[in-house]
Amino acid sequence: MMSTTRDYYEILGVAKDASVEEIKKAYRQLAMKHHPDRVQGDEKKAAEEKFKEISESYAVLSDPKKKQLYDQYGHAGIDSRFSTEDIFRGADFSDILRGMGGFGSIFEDVFSDFGFSGAGGSRKGSRRVRGGEDVQLELSISLENAASGIEKEITFNHYQTCSRCGGTGAQPGTAKVTCSTCRGRGMVNSGLGFISFSQECPTCSGQGEMIKHRCILCLGEGRERVRKNIKVNIPAGVDTGSILRLKGEGHFAGGGKGDLYVHIAVVPHHMFVREDDDIRCSVKISVLQAILGGEIEVPTLNSKVKMKVPQGTQAGTIFKLKGKGVVNLRTKRTGDELVEVEVEIPKKLSPAERKILSEWAKLRKEDI
Repeated sequence: MMSTTRDYYEILGVAKDASVEEIKKAYRQLAMKHHPDRVQGDEKKAAEEKFKEISESYAVLSDPKKKQLYDQYGHAGIDSRFSTEDIFRGADFSDILRGMGGFGSIFEDVFSDFGFSGAGGSRKGSRRVRGGEDVQLELSISLENAASGIEKEITFNHYQTCSRCGGTGAQPGTAKVTCSTCRGRGMVNSGLGFISFSQECPTCSGQGEMIKHRCILCLGEGRERVRKNIKVNIPAGVDTGSILRLKGEGHFAGGGKGDLYVHIAVVPHHMFVREDDDIRCSVKISVLQAILGGEIEVPTLNSKVKMKVPQGTQAGTIFKLKGKGVVNLRTKRTGDELVEVEVEIPKKLSPAERKILSEWAKLRKEDI
């Protein structure tokens, strides 16, 4: 039997009439805060003791029969009826931490980095195999390229399997040997009363094997840094913030290859502003074109098109060129081009022009 003498309710910070869900919630928070893998050095021993204390409290208060005995007789009722093993038998640890940011169960996830065994379940140490890391890079493209899509060649550095040793890290003709400390498990055990913790073997760093004769090219790492060129197909419709994932093009490590993530940055355009799938621009027309109407040439992302300007067009009027925008990545619908008209007012007039305009003002009975 453990030496816990503090009140179980006080340890979990719950009231005596707390529901099972409230007890679970309190234990979940405390277990996440105090489990030994979260601290280092001198604090680890205290965390281990604290964790045992809150685990015992939960094992009793979450079981109706044990809780009833504890409420009636205190620690004496529990000590006289149950051994350490009995206290933890039936305690629902397997589900208690599910949904907590991917930690899963207390046995499988919270202690997955250093192993766990105890009442109600067990976990054996296993070799730790490092997975390949991802590579991140940014690629700048023009708005025209973003709208139409393009194939780009990119160059980047990454780690690939060592060409000399094939990824073993050992000099060709030699082999790895089993670690004498952990005997190939990659983990070493240490006892903490009713709980047994497994930690990464300090000799082989969790690999379970040792290299006596390291590869002279990769120095035992099993990979080498190289510069690589690949072609990337950028689909039409990407925008700044779009991310393309190229599986298996990241760094190699013992557990496999990571991925390459290409972050797209669209360079600001000198004429167009993108608004989701639409693009916006402005064009200038003369006073006479605004008054009399006509046909003007308007730029698009790929060429130029003719656009009709109706008689009496006002400054700031926006015309829509259907389907001249950017393709939507998901729906494949093409946006529009929005053309805003700016009316240019001449700053200087010749005497003849002024005379004509004055006559026109008289015809319109405008006092100028």
